[in-house]
Amino acid sequence: MSILVINCGSSSVKYELFDMSDNSVISKGVVERIGGTTSSIKHEVPKHDVYFKKRANAPDHLTAVELIRNVLSDAEFGVITNVAEVTGVGHRVVHGGEEFHESTLIDKTVLKCIQKCCKLAPLHNPPALEGITACMKIFENVPQVAVFDTAFHHSMPEHVYMYGIPYKFYKKFGIRKYGFHGTSHRYVSKKASEILKKPLEKINLITVHLGNGCSIAAVSGGVSIDTSMGFTPLEGLVMGTRSGDMDPAVVTFLMQEEAMSVDDMNTMLNKKSGLLGISGISNDMRDLLTEMHAGNPRAKLAYDTFVYRILKYIGAYAAALGSVDAVVFTAGIGENVPEIKNEIKQQLSSLLKGAEFMSIRTNEELLIAIDTFEVIKRGPQETDTNNGGINA
Repeated sequence: MSILVINCGSSSVKYELFDMSDNSVISKGVVERIGGTTSSIKHEVPKHDVYFKKRANAPDHLTAVELIRNVLSDAEFGVITNVAEVTGVGHRVVHGGEEFHESTLIDKTVLKCIQKCCKLAPLHNPPALEGITACMKIFENVPQVAVFDTAFHHSMPEHVYMYGIPYKFYKKFGIRKYGFHGTSHRYVSKKASEILKKPLEKINLITVHLGNGCSIAAVSGGVSIDTSMGFTPLEGLVMGTRSGDMDPAVVTFLMQEEAMSVDDMNTMLNKKSGLLGISGISNDMRDLLTEMHAGNPRAKLAYDTFVYRILKYIGAYAAALGSVDAVVFTAGIGENVPEIKNEIKQQLSSLLKGAEFMSIRTNEELLIAIDTFEVIKRGPQETDTNNGGINA
């Protein structure tokens, strides 16, 4: 059984084809710069050492998915002979709102719900919808499954996800903490339990996803009880270009003093803040470390702010959990910058006595493939958008 995993951005479509008999990657790649004049496709078949990148015409996501279908079935370097060999397509969908608590087969009702959530994730859900629509045309009659970044965090208690604003705005607009990176937090939680050789249901973990986007989750018995990202991925840690937590009055103050529009403010908070904003150098931790070791004070300030915010959240989640079996670092920075993990371990060793500090490589695509396989194996069932996802 082959499962194709699709991850759509505004100008790219990443894909991986999995053999579910052993969860191995058959092929993978990405169509980049969709809608531009220099679109390209990268394609790799790891088992046969096949790799290429070439120019391609990709004016939209539908054409991009056609390119993926064609390259997968190409006689020279393809890995399938026809579309029917793809038995399911799994889609990463960032926001499922309150409707979806688990991965689900996509039908018209599910599509409408994802569309409704576009206002909650305007940068992420629209391209996901375009990718789903394209795959439904190109891979006709192949089951499509949505895997939501927000789903893992639906176990948070009401008092954790509510904001201190008038309750009517929660009822009217769904304004609450949702949390993101759920697929990554769920994957590394399972891996940590295997490494610890303890049942997931009997351990407490703090999972730390550090990339250009960053989030932390408190996981008790395999269930998320709190996470740092909120209504949008802007809340929480200082990130590559996102501000993270701050006094909301800063927004109104700057809009008034600098005559900033809503779009100006949104751009500043999401694309010009965080490590980039503090350092004035880069959003890339590798660049900041180089500058910091060369004596650049702004780079050190950005680094120190980044680490301090992580320390503060881990301390808070240790209190919420009561005990911690392991702190798990993952994603680009979490996996590849050991000095951050080591510094945090040193500073928290007295607070988290007995806790393991580990780095685990995340694999969201594999978890999406596994979810897709399981949902398809379960077969068509009644979709319940009030309780979220599919009823077993």
